[in-house]
Amino acid sequence: LNKQQLQMLKERFQAFLNGETQIVADEAFCNAVRSYYEVFLKSDRVARMVHSGGCSANDFRDVFKKNIEKRVRSLPEIDGLSKETVLSSWLAKYDAIYRGEEDFCKQPNRIALSAVSELILSKEQLYEMFQQILGIKKLEHQLIYNACQLDNGDEQAAQIRRELDGRLQLAEQMARERKFPKFVTREMENMYIEELRSSVNLLMANLESLPVSKGGPEFKLQKLKRSQNSAFLDIGDENEVQLSKSDVVLSFTLEIVIMEVQGLKSVAPNRIVYCTMEVEGGEKLQTDQAEASRPQWGTQGDFTTTHPRPVVKVKLFTESTGVLALEDKELGRVVLYPTSNSPKSPDLHKMIVPKNSQDSDLKIKLAVRMDKPPHMKHCGYLYALGQKVWKRWKKRYFVLVQVSQYTFAMCSYREKKSEPQELMQLEGYTVDYTAPHTGLQGGRMFFNAVKEGDTVIFASDDEQDRILWVQAMYRATGQSYKPVPASQAQKMNPKGGNVNTGISPLYTDRGQKHGMDEFISANPCKFDHASLFRLLQRQTLDHRLNDSYSCLGWFSPGQVFVLDEYCARYGVRGCHRHLCYLNELIEHSENGSVIDPTLLHYSFAFCASHVHGNRPDGIGTVSVEEKERFEEIKDRLSSLLENQISHFRYCFPFGRPEGALKATLSLLERVLMKDIATPIPAEEVKKVVRKCLEKAALINYTRLTEYAKIEETMNQATPARKLEEVLHLAELCIEVLQQNEEHHSEVRPNCILSCLQAFAWWPELLAEHAEKFLSLYSVDMDSALEAQLQDSWDSFPLFQLLNNALRNDTFLCNGKFHKHLQEIFVPMVIRYIDLMESSIAQSIHRGLEQESWQPVKSITNSLPNVALPKVPSLPLNLPQIPSFTTPTWMTSFNGSATSEDLFWKLDALQMFVFDLHWPEPEFAHHLEQRLKLMATDMIEACVKRTRIAFELKLQKTNKSTDLRIPSSLCTMFNVLVDAKKQTAKLCILDGGQEVSGILYQQYHSKIDDLIEETVKEIISLLVSKVVSVLEGVLSKLSRYDEGTFFSSLVSFTVKAAAKYVDVPKPGMDLADTYIMFVRQNQDILREKVNEEMYIEKLFDQWYSSSMKVICMWLADRLDLQLHIYQLKTLIKIVKKTYRDFRLQGVLEGTLNSKTYDTVHSRLTVEEATVSVTDAGGLQGITMKDSDEEEG
Repeated sequence: LNKQQLQMLKERFQAFLNGETQIVADEAFCNAVRSYYEVFLKSDRVARMVHSGGCSANDFRDVFKKNIEKRVRSLPEIDGLSKETVLSSWLAKYDAIYRGEEDFCKQPNRIALSAVSELILSKEQLYEMFQQILGIKKLEHQLIYNACQLDNGDEQAAQIRRELDGRLQLAEQMARERKFPKFVTREMENMYIEELRSSVNLLMANLESLPVSKGGPEFKLQKLKRSQNSAFLDIGDENEVQLSKSDVVLSFTLEIVIMEVQGLKSVAPNRIVYCTMEVEGGEKLQTDQAEASRPQWGTQGDFTTTHPRPVVKVKLFTESTGVLALEDKELGRVVLYPTSNSPKSPDLHKMIVPKNSQDSDLKIKLAVRMDKPPHMKHCGYLYALGQKVWKRWKKRYFVLVQVSQYTFAMCSYREKKSEPQELMQLEGYTVDYTAPHTGLQGGRMFFNAVKEGDTVIFASDDEQDRILWVQAMYRATGQSYKPVPASQAQKMNPKGGNVNTGISPLYTDRGQKHGMDEFISANPCKFDHASLFRLLQRQTLDHRLNDSYSCLGWFSPGQVFVLDEYCARYGVRGCHRHLCYLNELIEHSENGSVIDPTLLHYSFAFCASHVHGNRPDGIGTVSVEEKERFEEIKDRLSSLLENQISHFRYCFPFGRPEGALKATLSLLERVLMKDIATPIPAEEVKKVVRKCLEKAALINYTRLTEYAKIEETMNQATPARKLEEVLHLAELCIEVLQQNEEHHSEVRPNCILSCLQAFAWWPELLAEHAEKFLSLYSVDMDSALEAQLQDSWDSFPLFQLLNNALRNDTFLCNGKFHKHLQEIFVPMVIRYIDLMESSIAQSIHRGLEQESWQPVKSITNSLPNVALPKVPSLPLNLPQIPSFTTPTWMTSFNGSATSEDLFWKLDALQMFVFDLHWPEPEFAHHLEQRLKLMATDMIEACVKRTRIAFELKLQKTNKSTDLRIPSSLCTMFNVLVDAKKQTAKLCILDGGQEVSGILYQQYHSKIDDLIEETVKEIISLLVSKVVSVLEGVLSKLSRYDEGTFFSSLVSFTVKAAAKYVDVPKPGMDLADTYIMFVRQNQDILREKVNEEMYIEKLFDQWYSSSMKVICMWLADRLDLQLHIYQLKTLIKIVKKTYRDFRLQGVLEGTLNSKTYDTVHSRLTVEEATVSVTDAGGLQGITMKDSDEEEG
């Protein structure tokens, strides 16, 4: 990916987040994409990595996949939808966003074009690539290509042989002159010569093992036998196995095409004629029959022969008409002697006719084509004279035969012979042009082949033939000297200097014209290939790093192929190659390019094994220059790796390239080793890595503060602004540590390769790095906290943020920074709790003094996140509790404002301390115990004050039937109910903890007992109050007791008045008033007291006490008969009381108590007595149950 593509990606993802695409996605996916966009795509570190060429599209997809895997794992399970399906769907949507609106069908073409460098390239594509790499023009390449005959396989094989011969000669010259490179030890000088010879012999053997061409079966067998006879080739060895004549037997294919016969006059036009053809020593073929008037055929015959000089016979026949004729009559014949150089086109040949034939001018038109086998490199007629072979100067037919890549032979053949008459192996010979020899007759253009102890002179009839022969033999001999005709040499070098010309003179003039003659005529053995290879490799690497493929420094297969071939062909030492490669890679890495540390590791390991003498192929020669360069490279590489580890967040952002950090640490260990075999102690590596991570902490924090611009703010900001900046900086620090854990923790044992599992101290070093990083942050944090006002609680969110991040980390929990954080906040927490305790105590004291006991709705457990109670500075005077206003949405009522404020503050305080998640168990335990005990004391004080207030309020109420229980008393009742509920929450420690043992349990049971006792007391007080009203009613009824003056007066008055007017029924108003009193107070209690259990207890006691009072009142009048009015009133009160309390849920056992039974019996007896004496006096009021009674 490049910068333009990254910008395009940002725009595409931004378009998706803005809803401008057609991609349908749910909220969870949108959140994942938003996080990916904000954290990864917009990161400066990613932008730098893209600019350096180290990010691929696959890296971007992997980071997204890693992020969504964490998110999807945290999602709840959905029936019928697996998380794997969700992941696949999200990745498909990511791919759709990544591609944007591009046509998907065009994608493969673009991929193929961008990755073309990764394919196996053809020779033409490699030519084109390296023209770009080296800056070679197309015309210049064509001139060199043609001049050096790069399309001629024989010429290229010959060139390799010449180069290898030249390298051997240079090695021999070096050995003779003792001009060696400077080696580590003198013993390596002779080893160096053996290395040179061995490398050349290996290439010779490789060349020799290549098949020459597709020859006949005999040739293959001979070649196989040849390669078995020589394990390796050593040019010029006189003891080498010589070729036999049977080793160079060739196989030819002849095509004979008979076209027509002209000048046939001796036979009648209607006679049948035909031709036969044969290669002497082989089979005979015949053409089709034709009329003599039109003797045309166009027939082809195919023959194979092993004769380089075959004899071809073609005869013309006519069918005999005689009865006794045994054979057809021969009309003429022609004998041909073709060679591979003969013309291939049809030609007329005069036929030999029998004596007395009329066809004196008989001719036949035919073509003879004789192929040239691939291993026959040249053929033709030459004059020759030698000392060992061809000892007579005469003209012979010669064939240059290639038996293998290193074995050639000059063979002379006679007609109709498969094996040569004489042959000469060309190995060790040098061919050159010579001046004419005056004593030899025949031949005009001379050349010779010279070897120690032998000289063979050749001559041809023309110059062109001589040039072709010399060029063919020059390729075969493998000589380094290039023969040049005298006339051409004079033309090319008029000053008379010795010039090494190009192979093909046809392009010499064009090469001179374009300034290429120097390169065309260059001798490869005379160049400094070490420096040339350094240049080639450097430019190839530059080209590779600038192509569209994120290569991380790796060459493409085609580039590796060319570089390997160069090193092998020109003897570039492997150590030199890798040292140059390391130098270039380190240079690119220092300049910001992303280089794969594994690649550095491979090259470094090769050089280290070479320099330390531990090469797998045995000890090789080590030059002083190589050792010095290796030490220099080692120092540079060590510095580079330490710098990368120190900048790991920026060199390997988000863990990319994958596995690079792990490979860098592995390479660092290798670089720190003293030699290749002795492992470095773990402590030394640990020391270096610790130093790097210490630098990394400083680098990471410095860049983080630069990003947050914290320095500018901290100098001039207000305390609140400083705290805000430090809080933001804490969020960034936590994000950095989480990214380190997520993307850079691959060095931990569970994520590391088996070869690195010995380094179990990596987590410790990462923890030290994190501590160092946080220690730098603590400086700014301490500065900001010191600037805060006394008793300011705004800094608690900072503690919660940092503590929540640290307490879940195995290595950072209760570490150095974590403990420092606790030390800062311990006094603040204690101070806050002290102030809250004072404030709550004062709120109870003053609040209850001024309490109106109006009911309000509880907010405890109603708000999901209770804000931290604000406690202002309390140096002398405690603050007033803020007024508590009832929200409009409250529908039911509970306790008083003071109690609800108390419970809210206690709950909020405990939730605040709980949310701190104090990491140190002992102090956390102390805080919890203190808050629970404090809550117990506060609630106890509240309960006692409420009990006193309840009694005082109750005393102020009247005792008549007009009494209606005030809501304030219900509120007080509810305060105790809430206190009972809140005690279970605020005063009980979490399960499993033992605090002060039995002492704390006793302390807690004490508050429970207190509340229960107080509730019993206020129930008793309230019951006593309502029963006193009943007692007042009964005291009014006492006036009608039998025998009293008032009773007699009332009875007389009523009876006298009844004669004239309707007298009201005495006692009914009193009963109705009392019954209304009971019912309305029952409704008030039922509505305003929230605890059903306490209501039931209250009603039970009320009912029992009422019946008891009535029973006692009746018992006092056991000897007296009840007045009719007393009886009617009591019957109504008792029956309505029974019924009302039964409706309120008083149990049957309580309702039908012995007291009630006593009252019921007495009133029933009294009713019966009255019914006998005055049946109409009860006016329908009776103790019997009836549904018709009024309510």
